Amino acid sequence: MSQIINSALQYVDEMLEGLVAANRSLVRLGEAGRVVGLSTPGDRARVGIVSGGGSGHLPLFTGYVGSGLLDACAIGNVFEGPNVQSCMEAIRVADRGRGVLCLYGNYGGDRMNFDMASELAEAEGIETSTVLGIDDVASASFDEHSRRRGVAGIIYAYKTAGALAALGASLADVTEMARRTVERTKTIGFALSPCRLPGAAVASFELAEGEIGMGMGIHGEPGIWQDRVKPADDLADEMLDRLMAEALGDFRRVTVLVNSLGATPLEELFILYRRLARRLSDHGVEIVLPLVGRYTTSMEMAGASVSLCFLDEDIEPHLLAPASCPFWTVP
Repeated sequence: MSQIINSALQYVDEMLEGLVAANRSLVRLGEAGRVVGLSTPGDRARVGIVSGGGSGHLPLFTGYVGSGLLDACAIGNVFEGPNVQSCMEAIRVADRGRGVLCLYGNYGGDRMNFDMASELAEAEGIETSTVLGIDDVASASFDEHSRRRGVAGIIYAYKTAGALAALGASLADVTEMARRTVERTKTIGFALSPCRLPGAAVASFELAEGEIGMGMGIHGEPGIWQDRVKPADDLADEMLDRLMAEALGDFRRVTVLVNSLGATPLEELFILYRRLARRLSDHGVEIVLPLVGRYTTSMEMAGASVSLCFLDEDIEPHLLAPASCPFWTVP
């Protein structure tokens, strides 16, 4: 597959240059320009929220810097986490005098570098806390849920924690809101074709024509099973059954995200959503703020993921609070 690039080495920096040029609410910061922040962050004291991760997943991670969401984001090379310096710079950018929540996916390099950056920030007098996205139910069993990867569902934690921070809540309360949202959010996805890193001669993993990988990760990590492509309703049913099996307690309201991993068109996402909506309605479950589109991608990978966040009286009002970023607006 052809790629629209000038140089593989300049891929990330030229992407970031274009991103902030197209969105004047954003600005590149940091010594290497690998931090994205708000061009007008405001001066009111409040908790800051920072995230970070590898490039290749837009809108995740940098696309969610905005009002009522993230204050700053550190970005690394394609499928590589940000370095310690960028993580530290992002924490400084997000600091508004009341501490900073570091909210990112459960990946080894990201954890190591953000942990080191948090220690450096604490030495500078910036109080920090950490919550990891662990919503991918295919990446580990329920009993080992702390080992799960963070994927598309982390955007719900961005939203609820960001809303509470905007109200002036404490770092402890914002952290707990993020933790509670992560706990109640579950995701599973599938791949129909691989992606190719910029300038690479071969795809990042192998998947035969006409096959599907259920439960594969956003970097091509192994999934649950691999077989011939199945009808959309069968796929939607299996994903929903796996997600519903992990529901926490009694619930009657959920928010649903049907997400394209890059190449899958909106039409196919809506075919999945119609089945999910019908099934949830049959269970007496109401959908709040449904999302269908590209919210977390993996370059040009074909495939989709489904996320459910099981709402409660604390999460729902913060999910529905106003927020705005280049790729998601809640009026």
